[in-house]
Amino acid sequence: MAHVSALFRYPIKGFTPEPRSELVVQDDGRVAGDRVLAFRFADATEPEDASGLDSWPKSRGLALMDFPSIAQVDVIFDAGVVRLREGGRTLAEAELDDAGRAQLEAAITAFIERTADVKLLQRPGVLPLRLIGDGRTSRFQDRARGYVSLHGAASVEAVDAAVSAPVDDRRFRSNIVVSGTTPWEELGWSGRVRIGEVAFDVQRPIGRCAAITANPDTGRRDARLLRVLTTEFDQDEPTLGILLLPSHGGGVVRVGDEVVIET
Repeated sequence: MAHVSALFRYPIKGFTPEPRSELVVQDDGRVAGDRVLAFRFADATEPEDASGLDSWPKSRGLALMDFPSIAQVDVIFDAGVVRLREGGRTLAEAELDDAGRAQLEAAITAFIERTADVKLLQRPGVLPLRLIGDGRTSRFQDRARGYVSLHGAASVEAVDAAVSAPVDDRRFRSNIVVSGTTPWEELGWSGRVRIGEVAFDVQRPIGRCAAITANPDTGRRDARLLRVLTTEFDQDEPTLGILLLPSHGGGVVRVGDEVVIET
């Protein structure tokens, strides 16, 4: 039986996941508490999406695609307080008032300046970084429409077996991880999928970017996974996981929930 084996949300866009026992799927198709904050470049002053849905492309701020080193920074966001930690060391702990945001901005800038990604900070329009978002509204997904992302654990295990570097679910940054399926099975799903109390309509597979090449523990690019997906698994474009939208309003998805493909 297919079931939910892990759930994640990402309080700060592009940073480490927060494992959850349950996720609240909003009526608009986004996960509550997911991508509610983002570190944006200095020249990213306006959303770049004509739909009016406040889409901010990841190229306009800190994201693993370009800054793999930030995988080393653990994020804890609780009761309006952001904690940034590197290993066992606290980089910053602050609320989301002006002074707190300035402290968090300075801390993450100083961290990147100690990494191999420092040269990227020196590009025109990048500094000073700005922490944006109200900490409540889920709005900084890569795609203007939002979506809930899902992949099968077996698909990731197949990729892991094909490379020498360690590959686990965190590389692919999905909200929902499903066990009890065969490798790549989820790419063939269509129509409606029920997960616990929420019915989803399957939208499309997820095309992957360079973010998956970054080791989630070391922040180093240690696996050419984009090429692996196309050559080892005969894909036209590097793909893993699918995008979902709720069919009739949101609800709660929990670890252990059964996953049913409805016809």
